[in-house]
Amino acid sequence: MLSNPIVVRMAIVLFTTAFAFWVATLLLRRMRRLLTEESFSIDAAPESEQFPMRTYNAVIQQLKQQKHELLSLQQVERRRAKTSENISAAVLSNLSSGVLFLTTNGLVRNANTAAKTILGFASPIGMSVSEVFRGAKVSSSSSRGSMETLASVVQASLRTQAASRSVEADYVTPAGEQRIFEITVSPVFTPSRETLGAACLITDKTEFALIQRLHELRGEMSAEMALALRNSVATISSYAQQLAVSRDPTMVRQLAVDIVSEAADLDHTIGGFLAGGTAAKAAGA
Repeated sequence: MLSNPIVVRMAIVLFTTAFAFWVATLLLRRMRRLLTEESFSIDAAPESEQFPMRTYNAVIQQLKQQKHELLSLQQVERRRAKTSENISAAVLSNLSSGVLFLTTNGLVRNANTAAKTILGFASPIGMSVSEVFRGAKVSSSSSRGSMETLASVVQASLRTQAASRSVEADYVTPAGEQRIFEITVSPVFTPSRETLGAACLITDKTEFALIQRLHELRGEMSAEMALALRNSVATISSYAQQLAVSRDPTMVRQLAVDIVSEAADLDHTIGGFLAGGTAAKAAGA
């Protein structure tokens, strides 16, 4: 059989076919393994990419939440600051004393209602110290130098940033009204100790000074009244003693007339004193 060429040829073909089948089987297995690995890598890639993406999204969401919380806190602080500002404005507007806020260059930045009334300006905002306190003189009792002006005192406080100083001044409003007021100048600082300007507290003492002057006048009148009363009583007493020992009818009548006249003068003096006291009480009320 081996010498038969047909058998040999068939054996070679069979071997070749078996070898080719084996090689094809190996190639198919290798290709299947490669395809499986490639599929796994394709499936695994999105998982590896999704992890940082999820982390990024979580960070973005957290930042958005923090931004929202920050905006809410800012709105709360703005409302709180606005409320505090409104309260401060309401308190200042209802104070009986005037309040001026001056910038470092001596310009009026803010003024409450009482300050406008005391100074006699509809709105002193934007005016300089020299314009607001023009011609105002510091009273001799609180002046450190002769002919010291109120404007110079305030400007000196702004320059030196000295501690609060209170002075009394004689002031004339634009309408010509005489005023006496006490002004206290205090520097205003930021929390970091930077100078913002100065606050001026103005207290109108015109009525108080008038009452004090009336009391002084009443005291002087009381002294004069006591002296006049003493003299009148002494005169009347002298006339009465003469009347008691006199036997001359003409002298008696003259002494009686003198006593009546002196009593009338005394009554007039006492009436004037009482009328002055009533006027002083009315002015004080």
